[in-house]
Amino acid sequence: MPELSDLGLGHHARRLRLDTLLRLRWLAIAGQTVAVLIIYGLLNFDVPISLCFVAIAASAWLNIGLRLRFPLTQRLKDLSAFALLSFDILQLSGLLFLTGGLTNPFAVLFLAPIMVSAMSLSWRGTLLLMLLMVTAASLLAFYHFPLPWHRGVALELPYLYVAGIWMALVSGAAFVAVYAYRVSEEARALSDALTATELVLAREQHLTQLDGLAAAAAHELGTPLATITLVVKDLEKSVEAGTPLAEDVGLIAQEVSRCRTILSKIASLGNEGPGMLDDMSVSHLVEEVVGPQRDFGVALRIERQGEGPEPKCLRNPGLLYGLGNIVENAIDFATAEVRILIRWSALCVSITVEDDGPGFSGDVITRLGEPYLTSRGTRKAKAEGEGLGLGLFIAKTLLERSGATVAMGNAAVTHLGARVEAIWPRAVFERRPASLEGEV
Repeated sequence: MPELSDLGLGHHARRLRLDTLLRLRWLAIAGQTVAVLIIYGLLNFDVPISLCFVAIAASAWLNIGLRLRFPLTQRLKDLSAFALLSFDILQLSGLLFLTGGLTNPFAVLFLAPIMVSAMSLSWRGTLLLMLLMVTAASLLAFYHFPLPWHRGVALELPYLYVAGIWMALVSGAAFVAVYAYRVSEEARALSDALTATELVLAREQHLTQLDGLAAAAAHELGTPLATITLVVKDLEKSVEAGTPLAEDVGLIAQEVSRCRTILSKIASLGNEGPGMLDDMSVSHLVEEVVGPQRDFGVALRIERQGEGPEPKCLRNPGLLYGLGNIVENAIDFATAEVRILIRWSALCVSITVEDDGPGFSGDVITRLGEPYLTSRGTRKAKAEGEGLGLGLFIAKTLLERSGATVAMGNAAVTHLGARVEAIWPRAVFERRPASLEGEV
């Protein structure tokens, strides 16, 4: 399976669809047409209507050409989307030039392409579009046709007012761009992280299914191999000893026996330990999680506290991976020891992982569990390069899917290090599939 950092999750999906852009432009064309007709026909203002419709027609013809040339489902590359949004700014600038420049109230529509860009393009593309918009607005502040008004009457607004409009457009574009970009980036990060979680869980499920698949294959191969064994035994009885043919038959019998041994080992894989639907106590669960982590130079101390019989659960790849991720993270940051406390009562089951490291830093402690959140480098990160910041997010997501409530933070004042606690209602921790209820 490729590394998650190489997948480019969500990069293609966030691209702007051609159909979306065409619909938005048709909406703009309809609005521009209605506005020009009302100003010219209903209000009887003096407006260069022919030139205005030339600008509107240019946008309409571009839409028609794109519709005929490309499929509507095509997702635009960043450069293509940037070019089309740049055209929208220039086309709007042309209309504003003919109808009063920045004194035209519809100058606020400059913000629309900026917001679309911030939601779908990179921050570099959005910055370039903002520079184009600011340049167009600056030119329109000085060079434009008169604002459409009653015939024979010229409406002149003071330059201080025009400067205020320019400042409002620039600050509004900056705010809209930053806000839209941050919101869309957080949504993309969450979507990508959830996709990564699904990939990790799918990989774990595939690994746990290999034993069953191998046992099934061994069972299917057992029947023809048994037939071959019987035939070989008959041949051994009918062939004269000491002849070359007898040696070949003996070799075949030896290899058949070897194949039967291999198949028996494969068939027993699913029975060597608890299966996917077998019970495992909470201590067994923690031991299985901790086992692969015992040889990293950090002491692992497990403590148990409980009332009554120890709770049992069903083997769950997501639960094992989530707890394993938390334990591995604690080992990465620990100085000398990681403490795992298992507690249970008649109502709940909890597993707490604490390390004696520096703990979570103040700048990330309020955002723990969010995707793509990284802090200081661990020993492993320093050796292998910084990770994606998905570890805690994936672990938290998988544990919550198993019914746990996960709390993350630093240990009490008397202790050092970070502390992660997962708490399940005991009924949820011990629940069984409906198909197994009658077998208990």
